[in-house]
Amino acid sequence: MNDKISFVIGVALLGTMTGCVGYVDGPRAGGYVSPPVVETQVVVQDDYVYYPRYEVYYSSSRRQYAYRQGNAWVSRPEPRGVNVNVLMASPSVHMDFHDSPANHHTTVVKQYPKNWKPAANEQHPKEQRPNDNHNDDKRGDHDGK
Repeated sequence: MNDKISFVIGVALLGTMTGCVGYVDGPRAGGYVSPPVVETQVVVQDDYVYYPRYEVYYSSSRRQYAYRQGNAWVSRPEPRGVNVNVLMASPSVHMDFHDSPANHHTTVVKQYPKNWKPAANEQHPKEQRPNDNHNDDKRGDHDGK
């Protein structure tokens, strides 16, 4: 009787260890269809406000200031040479381009020279200006004037 029990346990154990094996000769009609891969990508368009007196652009989507430094364009979290509050209080204009300011600066600087001010009826309400929590440094206005 022990031999029969040992034989049954052995067969069961062998079957468990080997599992079910079948032969597949290739894909069936319709083939294997992999599940769709969904990639989610959020694209945020650049938007810029230009401050003519300082030749500085601010992107609220990036929370970065763009300006020339020598012959190169840089983007930084704060403007160079001017306090954020002083910059925000200066005349500004919303730009209609959504790529790099470097691509448009030659035209923009001609249209909006350093002494540009909006006409009285074109004043932008304060709430339309970028008002992120900027660093409130005390450097002040150092634009060389």
